[in-house]
Amino acid sequence: MPVLILKKIRLMFSLNDPRWGRDSRGDENKNHMQNDKNPHNGPPDLDKLWRDFNQRLNRFLGGKNGGSGSNGDGYKPDSKGAGIGVGVIAAIALFLWLVSGFFIVQEGQTGVVMTFGKYNSMTPAGFNWRWPTPIQSHEIVNVSQVRTVEVGYRSSVKNKQPKEALMLTDDENIIDIQFAVQYKLKNASDWIFNNRDQEELIRQVAETSIREIVGKNQMDFVLYEGREKVAFDVAQLMQSIVDRYKSGAQITNVTMQGVQPPEQVQASFDDAVKAGQDLVRQKNEGQAYANDVIPKARGAVSRLMEEAEAYRSRVEANALGDASRFNQIYAEYQKAPAVMRDRIYIDTMQQIFTNTTKLMVDAKNSSPLLYLPLDKLMTQTGASGLPAVNSVPGSSPAATPSIDFSGSGGGVQQKDSRSRETRDSRSPEVR
Repeated sequence: MPVLILKKIRLMFSLNDPRWGRDSRGDENKNHMQNDKNPHNGPPDLDKLWRDFNQRLNRFLGGKNGGSGSNGDGYKPDSKGAGIGVGVIAAIALFLWLVSGFFIVQEGQTGVVMTFGKYNSMTPAGFNWRWPTPIQSHEIVNVSQVRTVEVGYRSSVKNKQPKEALMLTDDENIIDIQFAVQYKLKNASDWIFNNRDQEELIRQVAETSIREIVGKNQMDFVLYEGREKVAFDVAQLMQSIVDRYKSGAQITNVTMQGVQPPEQVQASFDDAVKAGQDLVRQKNEGQAYANDVIPKARGAVSRLMEEAEAYRSRVEANALGDASRFNQIYAEYQKAPAVMRDRIYIDTMQQIFTNTTKLMVDAKNSSPLLYLPLDKLMTQTGASGLPAVNSVPGSSPAATPSIDFSGSGGGVQQKDSRSRETRDSRSPEVR
């Protein structure tokens, strides 16, 4: 039945109908007479078209062509056909009304459906349907978009907002801060229904959080080493506040755009900062000097301690050695006192003569003898690498006599056969 009704509607309003604009009774003679009156064969009269349209509509609604009617064209309305036509029109209107409930949600968005203005449900991305207006309505919220709220400035750091930027630190100093808060939505229904002005809510929460965090810290900490920590603490505090308010927002980042003293005291603050930097530099220089001097002093102390310990060990070892040698000699002396006395005397004289310069004197003739400094001659010979005296072939170097002709007389002195390591540096003595 609905298919037949739709076909009738399409045929009734079809412009390709050959009878469109002609008499419904198909009177060709009348049309022929009208064509004779209109030799140019132009478009039909508008009144005629309107009348023909009314006839087609009446016929569709169930009317029958009969005798003369009130309009003079033989139409007589039928209540049954009129009811069918009204039902068809109502069905079409209902269909169009239901179709108007379809809507599309893009990827990254969420649709919030409301029934008579009250929250009903949330729809995912895709093709969705709801009851049409005025029963239900919907609002599409972009939950993947990163939104930004600026505190202390607008659009540019130069465009400052002093009421938002100036705040008090823990050490009672005024500081100027501009920062930006980035956030996303995690619950679209809370974002729509629990907030009257969403962006203003985030701005007020950010301003409240930054004032609380800055008020707990000193100015130098906020200006220099504590920027990242302040931003992190502000983000944490903001998230706790918006969760308490059930605003449906998720704080993603807090970025410090500018942190500085007020412009009125900027020059004085720069001087104070330079003085502080000079103080730190001088402390570092003093610390560097201390790091250079103290290790050297400690090294010298350690070296002296080691030398003293070595001297103590050497003296103790020599004393122990002398005591042990004396005990050994005393044991042998008890066995043969005379032999030990002679041996001790000989060893003592050998040691004395080893470390002294020897002179040969002719006591009988009282003739002067020339002194030959053999030790100096041997030292000069070892340093220059040249022989000081000529050796006699066939004789050993230790037994070769050397003669000095620099004096007024002459003399001969025998070279010592003992090694030079046993001699010391004492000045020559005359015996």
